[in-house]
Amino acid sequence: MLEHDVIIVGGGLAGCRAAVEIARTNHQLNIAIVAKTHPIRSHSVAAQGGMAASLKNVDTEDSWEAHAFDTVKGSDYLADQDAVEILTREAPDVVIDLEHMGVLFSRLEDGRIAQRAFGGHSHNRTCYAADKTGHAILHELVNNLRKYGVKIYQEWYVMRLILEDGEAKGVVMYRLLDGEIQVVRAKAVMFATGGYGRVYNTTSNDYASTGDGLAMTALAGLPLQDMEFVQFHPTGLYPVGVLISEAVRGEGAYLINSAGERFMERYAPSRMELAPRDITSRAIAYEIRAGRGIHPDGSAGGAFVHLDLRHMGKEKIMSRVPFCWEEAHRLVGVDAVTQPIPVRPTIHYCMGGIPVNTDCQVRSSDSTLVDGFFAAGETSCVSVHGANRLGSNSLLECVVYGKRAGASIARYVENRPLPQINEQKYIQEAQQKIQALLDQVGQYRIQTLRQTFQDTMTEFCGVFRTAELMQQGLNKLRELQQQYSQIYLDDKGKDWNTEIIEALELENLMVVGQIILASAFQRRESRGAHFREDYPLRDDTNFLQHTLAYYSQEQVNIQYRPVCITMFEPQERKY
Repeated sequence: MLEHDVIIVGGGLAGCRAAVEIARTNHQLNIAIVAKTHPIRSHSVAAQGGMAASLKNVDTEDSWEAHAFDTVKGSDYLADQDAVEILTREAPDVVIDLEHMGVLFSRLEDGRIAQRAFGGHSHNRTCYAADKTGHAILHELVNNLRKYGVKIYQEWYVMRLILEDGEAKGVVMYRLLDGEIQVVRAKAVMFATGGYGRVYNTTSNDYASTGDGLAMTALAGLPLQDMEFVQFHPTGLYPVGVLISEAVRGEGAYLINSAGERFMERYAPSRMELAPRDITSRAIAYEIRAGRGIHPDGSAGGAFVHLDLRHMGKEKIMSRVPFCWEEAHRLVGVDAVTQPIPVRPTIHYCMGGIPVNTDCQVRSSDSTLVDGFFAAGETSCVSVHGANRLGSNSLLECVVYGKRAGASIARYVENRPLPQINEQKYIQEAQQKIQALLDQVGQYRIQTLRQTFQDTMTEFCGVFRTAELMQQGLNKLRELQQQYSQIYLDDKGKDWNTEIIEALELENLMVVGQIILASAFQRRESRGAHFREDYPLRDDTNFLQHTLAYYSQEQVNIQYRPVCITMFEPQERKY
């Protein structure tokens, strides 16, 4: 059995920042990160636009209080305000800390860190490294892991959280290279496994974003919080779905419909293209629904709108948003200097997740915590985003709460013994699960069932939702879950068998998808990214509260917990 003081699942920004903080706090601790890709290939590396912080380098009127208000308003008042205060107060310091680690932020002419406008923010506060910010930060954090001697298990897939008697004791993991199964015991387990974009058929997320940490937590009997709040990014490159960063609109790009109108004037006149993402995504969906979308030949009635950069000029495009130009050119053959980019909303971010307190310790209910279990980043829900995340707050959350998780874990494991685990029991169960998949004589290929599932989620739990639509979706999902026992694998070997991983990921996707749909069905209001056409208004009387969803035997039990309101009373959200 492998042993570490701390095991962190996930090699992205939150997990790496936590590992660095643990090592800084106590360099004698034995820390390990396990990731199903190499950490440099974690989805954090794809984060483009930037990281918000009230440095006041561009706008001297900015403040952490203004940042906090924008965040709470953007969340449609569902964010926990104690967590938002920590996020926004600590933002300037964590940016400077990253700079001292070696992160190459873009600069003003006087050498200070540059800051740009972003949707929903009232001041220019987003720090950036061109449009490759996640890449710049993650590379430096991974270099620091080497410096501190953190053990990295790369290309190991975690199959199970070991949770006994209310305590997280370790994980069971599978090596892609040769099918080896290992149990790792640890004094503390942290999940930093990212989001679940692959629950849907079009997403800006990479293929590894399959909600593994969320599903393992739910299958261990613990709740997931606010899973109905799924963020659609307004500008997914059509038809492939990859992200065209909000930084492009922050630098001045326009959204244009088939009539050539900057249609955001109808939906958010004060903010235009820099309205929050839920409002901008719905606006694009409304324009397409009303027949003002665009066809590839330029005629009206199509499935996308245009993002127009042409007025920005070649020099600005190539210096400020070069990756956006590169993606559009490489994937759909559009030269953004001379042609508008086709875009439509794409699944982007998970506002909900594993519920944690502000020290990143996982909740088992509103009032109880799980010993030895921590989470941070997109897979967690400390609820700084509520019902809708503002752009450039996600990298900030990963770094602020990754650091905070690391500090909490370092304190927690001090003088604690390693837990006792029956290693053979867990290895045997994992081996039986893998062998059952290999032996299964089914009628469905994994990809066929996965595609049907993703299409179902997209059709029945998308930008616009109704009870009737979601009930159909829940019925369909139950049918598809029955079909999971009828999948078959072509590859029967143990060496680098990617089909085994795909089968395990599909099971996780189905668990997460059912929790999303069930949570959305029960929330009979519209708030942030959750828009009910049958309940179009926000209902603070009944639903100013967090959803806690418990999964058991393919059923979802919904409970609620209160929102923490300390600074800003809920009011109507207008832009």
